[in-house]
Parts: sequence; C-alpha cells; structure tokens
Amino acid sequence: MNNAMNNLMKKMMLPLTITLIAGCSQDVPINTTKGVYMLLDTSGTYTEELVKAQNIINYTLAKLNPGDTFAVARVDTASFSEKDLIAKATFDDKPSTANRQKRQFKEKIDTFVKTVKPSSFTDITGGILQGVEFLNEAKVGKKTILIFSDLKEELKKGYVRDIALQMPDYNVVALNVTKLRSDNVDPREYMDRLQMWEQRVEAGEGHWRVVNDMERLEAVITN
Repeated sequence: MNNAMNNLMKKMMLPLTITLIAGCSQDVPINTTKGVYMLLDTSGTYTEELVKAQNIINYTLAKLNPGDTFAVARVDTASFSEKDLIAKATFDDKPSTANRQKRQFKEKIDTFVKTVKPSSFTDITGGILQGVEFLNEAKVGKKTILIFSDLKEELKKGYVRDIALQMPDYNVVALNVTKLRSDNVDPREYMDRLQMWEQRVEAGEGHWRVVNDMERLEAVITN
C-alpha cells in the first residue's frame, strides 16, 4: 500500500518539477551588455597611425550604451599588464553621468596620443591575454577585442608567448592592418601573418575578422 502511494505521489510531482524547472530557466535574464577591449600598437612608426585609432575610439564611445564596458590599452614590449590600460569605463545608466565618463575617456586617449613614445617590441599576445582577463571580470554579454595593429609581433628576448588563447565566443577584430615594406616585396608574409592570428583565435574558440574599411565598423560594435 505504501509503495503504491509513493509511486502515485512521484507521478503527481513530476509535472510540477518540470514546470518549476522550465519556469526558472525562463526567468534567467539574458545579458545584453557589450564589452569592448581595444589594443593600440605603439611600436616603431605605427604610432603615426594612432590618429585613425582616435576616430575609431570616438565612434565606439558614441555607439556604446549604459551598462556597456570599454577599455583601451597599449601594445608595447610587455603588454600582459594592467599598467598598459590607457582608459576604461563601464557606462552609467544616467545619461549625464555616462556622457561625463565618455568625455573623460576621450581626454585620456587624446593625451596619450599626443605624448606616446614608440615601443621597441610588440607583445600582441600579452595584450590579448590581458583583454580576455579584463572582459571576463567585467561579466559582459558580448565580448569584443579590437586590435589596431599591423599584426607583426616582435618579442623581447626571454619573453614567452607560445600560449594557447582561451576565448570562447569572443569576437576578435583586426583593424588597420597596414602592409609592411617587406609585405610589398613578398605578399605571402602579409597573408601568413593574418592566417596565423586567425588560426590562434579560432583554436581558442573565438571568432576572427579583419576590417580595413572603417565604414564596416558599425556592424562590429553594434551587433
């Protein structure tokens, strides 16, 4: 008798359990916030390109919404460091506060571009690793890393960057990938450089894009 009652109770409770689980899953809000981490190559003569980066940063500031996070960091000899962060902000819900944050952000970038000194080496991998760490901690919904660089990584002797990138569902976008003098001599160098970064990002479960036409940037930032 007791066994029959227990079986009956289990059958009655099963639909309720399924309903509760379904209800709980529907109540979980979707995180729609965006996080953008932009790396600025400061090696050699590439610093001359940073005026273009300013325009990209200003455009990004205009497109990001309350709750979104934006950070800009330099790529130098050793980029796996918070010391390379130039500006960062998570924008407030209050429009006046968010506008003030964006103005302060822009001022920091403008000052940096005016005073930056070229670095001797280019630790792009370290910058990406720092960006992943930053955006993971920010707990944003959509994560994007912008790399403003010619993508030629040159490491100081002793630095180890043969590290697998772990970046599932990250969007990694290379911007303003200028061609080097050696690329004009042998275009395979340029194509091999792009392919190498694409393979590293996709091996880490990220998504790779190259955008040299800045008119296509809106889809990267807003989608």
